[in-house]
Amino acid sequence: MFSNLLLLWSLSQDLFRTGGTFFAPKRQSWNKQNLSSVPLDLDVRLRRLDLSNNFIRQLHTLTLPYLEQLDLSNNQLDLISDGAFENLARLEHLNLSRNGLNINTGSNSKALQSLSRLRTLDISRNGLSNDAVELYLGRKSSLDQLKITGNALTRLSRSLFRENTRLRTITIDDNLISEIEPRTFEPLSQLETLNLARNNLAHICDFKLYQVKYLNLSRNSVEFFVTHENEYSYSLEILDLSYNKLLYFPVVPKKNHLRYLYLQNNMLGALSSEAAMVSEANSLYNEIVGEKMVMKNILHAIWRQMPLFYIDLSYNHFTSFPLETLSLLSSLETLNFSYNCLQSISWNIRNYSDSGLIRQLVFHSLKHLNLQSNALGHISPFFLKGLTQIETLNLQENFMQPCSSAGNSSSSPSTPQIHLGTPCTAFEQLRTLKHLNLRENGIKILQPNTFLRTPLVSLNLAKNQHMEMREGALNDVQATLQSLIISEMNMSSSHLSLPCMPALTQLNISNNGLDKMHKSLDCSPLKEIDIRNNTFMTLDYSVIEALSRNLTVMFISGNNFDCCDSGWLKALTEMKIRLPDISRTQCFTRVCNVMITEYLKKPLSYCLLHEEEGKVNFGQMVVIVIFLAVLLTVFVMFSRKLCCGQKSFVV
Repeated sequence: MFSNLLLLWSLSQDLFRTGGTFFAPKRQSWNKQNLSSVPLDLDVRLRRLDLSNNFIRQLHTLTLPYLEQLDLSNNQLDLISDGAFENLARLEHLNLSRNGLNINTGSNSKALQSLSRLRTLDISRNGLSNDAVELYLGRKSSLDQLKITGNALTRLSRSLFRENTRLRTITIDDNLISEIEPRTFEPLSQLETLNLARNNLAHICDFKLYQVKYLNLSRNSVEFFVTHENEYSYSLEILDLSYNKLLYFPVVPKKNHLRYLYLQNNMLGALSSEAAMVSEANSLYNEIVGEKMVMKNILHAIWRQMPLFYIDLSYNHFTSFPLETLSLLSSLETLNFSYNCLQSISWNIRNYSDSGLIRQLVFHSLKHLNLQSNALGHISPFFLKGLTQIETLNLQENFMQPCSSAGNSSSSPSTPQIHLGTPCTAFEQLRTLKHLNLRENGIKILQPNTFLRTPLVSLNLAKNQHMEMREGALNDVQATLQSLIISEMNMSSSHLSLPCMPALTQLNISNNGLDKMHKSLDCSPLKEIDIRNNTFMTLDYSVIEALSRNLTVMFISGNNFDCCDSGWLKALTEMKIRLPDISRTQCFTRVCNVMITEYLKKPLSYCLLHEEEGKVNFGQMVVIVIFLAVLLTVFVMFSRKLCCGQKSFVV
């Protein structure tokens, strides 16, 4: 009572001194101050208080009636007195993570029961057991967000959240959970986000969280995910099953709103074929739900209805592309199929009749396809024909050989060949393709008409060492290409053939053996160019002047620039072109190499010195020649005199 009277007196004094106006909300931070206890002189008007990263072990009564947010994380807190939070009537956000709340659990949890307005609670990394967590969650009916990361939970019981029915977000990742009792989450009618990543869950065999929009089950040991077929509508939009042990595609709820599905780093594709995977998934479903009736393809029936926008299947074990299953996803726009084991994409699909006609599947909405780091040497023309909306195709780190489209029928199922016995892929059918990445494919020749009828905006051909770029290879995309990367190809200037590209704004020709700028660049509105690590000694001033109209950034380091032939560099600096790597760029003189930044400080002294050195050397040579001529003349004259003297003596 006395403490409350003192508080009222303090507030009345503040109001008196400020003429009845209470100060605006205040925030105070004592983060990393080596505190062993809570400071005594805290302003009672505080709204936010940060006491994190200290050495506080005990918490006693806090008299902060306006406090809304309290951070006590990363201390050594193991004892909270009964009345510690009684005067925190407005507290809504409490962070107690990284403490020792597994000690004195009974008294500590009792102290938290007075926080009737608490909306956010973080008790992560306190070494809490199942029972301890249940105690801390008692009488927390107002909780909206709960975080229990990194504790020692092994099981989730149906009584755990019985007093927290307003929860919207629960994060229980990085625990030891291997069991979830039925109806544990079902009473939480407002739950939208559930994170159970980094636990020991082995399977999900009856998913009934109708209200959840985001479910994270990544980094568990999940072998299958099966949902009973029913007529309930699920709100699920994002499902993360990455880093598990899945052998089959998940059987998700029949009526769902699933937009994003993360299945990377599993064991999908380890079975012999797509048909085997689908068949076994259906058998598993029938076994779990107890259906002994006629077998039906429940997996495909449900996938056909999924409004999936994005799916990640990277880092799995696919040796064949699951054409039929993925083609069912009529809304799919982005597919990541990188880092698998594909050697080819063949058209191995079932036909529905004996007519002999090959059934054509279509990926109606697929715009972005990532096939990086497989072992692809060939893609079926039927597959390319099915990519009717494709815009981005990433084939980096494969063995693809593009071939000329001239003379090839787009409907022919035969495999074009760049040389006898070497299959190649024609991109002519990809009439919507804008971005193509063929980096590091071991491409030998880039033929004319390779990109016929493909409206490419960006093209990456980097690291195809010793690739021969035939004249006219880029003619079909010269009007549309905006970004071109032809770096790390060991290409010399005589082997580089570029047409006039009036839309090109970015060019990377770094890490080659180029010694001169291509004249065709004059007609490109380049904004950024990278010429690093070539053999340039100088740059054509006329090309630089033409580029300066649009150029903003240029990378130049790693070349053999002549310091005294650097008019181009002065032009670039005067035009205020940004040179991000100029501090790492050298140029050479007759005597030594010097950093260009040093050269620019006193360019005349460097080059005049060398001219004078040249003049001195020439003068010395002239003097020596004259000296030798005089010496020779004297010697001849002396010899004649000596000869004449001898003749006189004889007479």
